[in-house]
Amino acid sequence: MDTEEFKRRCLPLHIRLYRTAFRLMGNTMDAEDMVQETYLKLWERRDALEHVANLESYSTSLLRNLCIDAFRKKRPEEDSPPPEDFPLADNEDAATALERQEEATQLTNLINRLPEGQRTVMTLHDVEGCSYEEIEEATGFTAVNIRVMLSRARKKIREQFERIRNYGQG
Repeated sequence: MDTEEFKRRCLPLHIRLYRTAFRLMGNTMDAEDMVQETYLKLWERRDALEHVANLESYSTSLLRNLCIDAFRKKRPEEDSPPPEDFPLADNEDAATALERQEEATQLTNLINRLPEGQRTVMTLHDVEGCSYEEIEEATGFTAVNIRVMLSRARKKIREQFERIRNYGQG
């Protein structure tokens, strides 16, 4: 595929790609970066694109995967310290604040240990605030699948978190 053919077939997809990226990433700057990254990948694969039946679907799937990869890179590492700007209520003492920070770190670690699908759905819904429809478009899972995975992820985290909190009490 030459430059003119690439422009003719791929550039009209920009609006759809941008809307999808904006829904997934939640802000303009990240959405633009993801669209640009998608075009870069499409250009690198331009010879193989001649055999793609539905370029719009292919491009949207590529964008979705790049967004998911970006979420993974943003995800804090398991060993990273909790944020230092943890807000304190006026009546909290240092011990309570430290306990809350530790619980937040444990919760993050539990989320990071979930199976990939559950982790992605939970991150998109509970952390990023995406709707079921947006998650469905981003991941390709059905709405029923998303609800089930989210329910199972929450149940698993709740059970493990309670086990951690109650450790040594009984």
